This record gives sequence, C-alpha cells and structure tokens, in this order.
Amino acid sequence: MKLIPILTFILAVNSLTVTAYAQNAYDAPEPTISESFPEEEAFSDKDKIITIAIENDSIGGGGTDQNYTSGVRLSYFDINADLPEWARSVAKPIPDFDINHTTSVYYSLGQNLYTPEDITSEVQADDDRPWAAWAYGSIGLSTLTENHNDIVELSLGVVGPEALGEPTQKVVHKLINSPDPEGWDNQLDFEPGVVLSWERRWPQAVTADIGPLNFSAMPNAGVTLGNVYTHASAGLSFQLTPTEDIWQDAPLRVRPSQPGTGFYNIPKSGFSWQVFGGVDGRAVGRNIFLDGNTFKDSHSVDKNIFVADANLGLGFTFDDIKLAYTVVYRTEEFETQDKGQVFGAVSLSKRF
Repeated sequence: MKLIPILTFILAVNSLTVTAYAQNAYDAPEPTISESFPEEEAFSDKDKIITIAIENDSIGGGGTDQNYTSGVRLSYFDINADLPEWARSVAKPIPDFDINHTTSVYYSLGQNLYTPEDITSEVQADDDRPWAAWAYGSIGLSTLTENHNDIVELSLGVVGPEALGEPTQKVVHKLINSPDPEGWDNQLDFEPGVVLSWERRWPQAVTADIGPLNFSAMPNAGVTLGNVYTHASAGLSFQLTPTEDIWQDAPLRVRPSQPGTGFYNIPKSGFSWQVFGGVDGRAVGRNIFLDGNTFKDSHSVDKNIFVADANLGLGFTFDDIKLAYTVVYRTEEFETQDKGQVFGAVSLSKRF
C-alpha cells in the first residue's frame, strides 16, 4: 500500500526530531516559560481572537463537490483566560501540563459536509462514501509548558439530517449557480456525536535565525477518541516568519487537520507575514463518515487505516487582523476512492 511509506516517513521524521531535541535538552538546562515563550505582555493586549475558517474543495481543489466538500468553523479564543473549574480539572491528569500566562480557552461552532463523487444522482453508489453532515460545538484548552504546547478539545454535536447539510449545500449551490445536490435522502441517520482530542507539539524542537528571518520545525503527536473520529496522529510542521514576529501559530482549522491554535502577535510595525506547512499522518480506528452510523445499519465503505495530509499556507497580519490561506492534499480515505483530494482553507481573524 502506498500509504504505509508515507506514514512511516512521517513517524520517522517525528521520532528523529524529538530524539534530537531530547539530546539537546540533556546537554543544557530545560528552558523555562519566560526563556522559551512570549512574555506576558504578548498575551494581555487585545487578549481575545475571533476567527472564521472556511474549507472547501472549490478554493483549492477545482470545485469537485465530492468527499470532504465543505467545512465552516467559527471560533472565539480567550488568551490568558480566567479558567473555569472544568478546565483546571481537565488539565490535572495530563503529564507536564502547566496553568500559566499562556493558558487559553477557545469555543467553536462548526459544520462539515461529505458527499459522494456524483452529487446529481439520487442513488447512493455502493462503492462510494455516504452522504453525511456533522454540526458541532467545541471547547478547547491550549497552554505552553516548558518545551511543548498542549491542545485539548471536546466536541459535541449531531450527525444526520439535524446537522442541516442538505439545506446548507442547496442554498450555497443556488447562490453560485452550481448543480443541485440530489442524494441527501441517502445521508447517514441521526446520531449524537462526541469527540475528545489531545495534541502535543514541540515548538522549539528546531529553530534558527536566518538573517532577519526565523525558521522553525515542530513535531507533533496526538490521540482522538469518539464515535465520530478515533485515531492516533503524528506529524511535523514548519514555519518561516520575520524574527521579530515569530509568535504566530498556524490557523485553527477544521478537524482532522494539522495542529494550530490560531494565536498571533500584533506586529510592532503594523504588518507581518508567515509561511507555514507540514505533514500529518493518522492511524484511523473509526471515521463515521466512512464507517456509517454506530448504532444503526447504514451505508459504509471500507476505510483506509492510514491517511496522511500535506499542507502549505501563507498568512498576513495587518495590525490586529490576520488573513491566512492553506492548500491541503489528503490521501485516499477509503479503498475504492480513485485518488487523493485537494482542498483549500481560508481563515480571517481579529484580536480585540
């Protein structure tokens, strides 16, 4: 299988990078928050971020209207928040998770749509994925501790007609004069969904100043559990920024995706930029959008156990506003899928 070499490469790079960092850490005292990460002032001025993220195959994949065809996520990120008690309770069992001036809480609302290759057919193709929609709300917690960044997120939502996939796609297609989707009568049945995920990254694993620029590479690993998604992941991301504006993170995107909190500094000069990208591999135990309903009989396809994403993006910050674009390539998610998928992601954020 061609997916196995991809994931093997990702895991090998991740392992080598973490090992290299561990050796460096052994030779020198482990850095503290104040030495490795932004000072508290970076988290106090306009300490809230609101972000709208839109992912669609029409802004990166040629408008194919198939597989993962659309995702929308609205997020409110509260930097250095006064944490509620539930957040402190969540943090306690996580090894090396510290509540400090970087600890932030975010809340999101989102909707994902998944369709087969031919959306004009009223008949569900036996060898193609089910029609499905997922509407959800998420609560997340992010913190920087010593040499790593942790992101913990809980999502609750619904799959099925109650997720409003059919009216959403039909309204949008009417506005843009695109073919009317005819197969939503075949979508997965109603099912409540829960997803709990934890991701850890090592932002200081590799970092180097190149003249006025800074390059960094960050390995990551994570686990996601739930009746919607269950998978383990590992990957490596990178970014290139002006040295004075290194504290910019990748956009907070629609899951599953490369990790990112969406945090960014307000640049002193009023303008900054960021190039980012990476690879991420997942060993998939469950994907309801391929496996079908958990508690009822429904259409399903044989999923691929190993799936990988590669992405490349560019971000621009204008004072307290940031605009970012990412193009993503995702390998085949199920056995009868004839090729991987390309889609784009646009996010617009404002600090206030």
